[in-house]
Amino acid sequence: MKWRVTLIEINELKYDENGLIPAIVTDVESGEVLMLAYMNAHSLRISIDERRTCFWSRSRNDLWRKGETSGNIQEIVSIKTDCDKDTLLITVKKSGPACHTGSESCFFESLYDCDFNKNESFSLGTLHDIIKDRKINRVPGSYTTYLFEKGIDKILKKIGEESTEVVIAAKDANRKETIYELADLVYHAMVLMTEMEITPDDIIKELALRHLDKEEKTD
Repeated sequence: MKWRVTLIEINELKYDENGLIPAIVTDVESGEVLMLAYMNAHSLRISIDERRTCFWSRSRNDLWRKGETSGNIQEIVSIKTDCDKDTLLITVKKSGPACHTGSESCFFESLYDCDFNKNESFSLGTLHDIIKDRKINRVPGSYTTYLFEKGIDKILKKIGEESTEVVIAAKDANRKETIYELADLVYHAMVLMTEMEITPDDIIKELALRHLDKEEKTD
């Protein structure tokens, strides 16, 4: 792996009055935001050299290597900065929960949730459009982007995994869990469709043909 960040680029970042810059950490596998911490030029250099996240603890006023005591280290996949160069986006491969509470992510307290069940404008067609956009415009840290970058084998593997989860949930007669797992399966099936340039209309046409064939055989 080649690291393109240089010492000069590090110095060009815009730090606050305390010499700190916020660092948003995301999971390379799921695309989930894991935590927000702060770095200074020193901890950023350490992170790059060691390829593991090292932050600056504002409470302890000292360096803080993630996982130093818990063992939940974060292996760095990429480090990016925004257009203003005042925020970092760090994608990692984690070995354990990011939060000290034991939660996978520090962001688990809900302040507001949009209920898509009440949003009549959301449909499978909308989902397909979103996934198609992710294939064209690769968003760093996005799980959908991750699937497209990994390719067909990874997508097929996920479909196999999600199919098994559906079977297990249904076998247990767990309606809520079955809905959840079916949603996962449909999403990954849509990713496969987009990868193979298959549209929801193609599926509907195929189902319609089957229905017509059945009607003709009945007659």
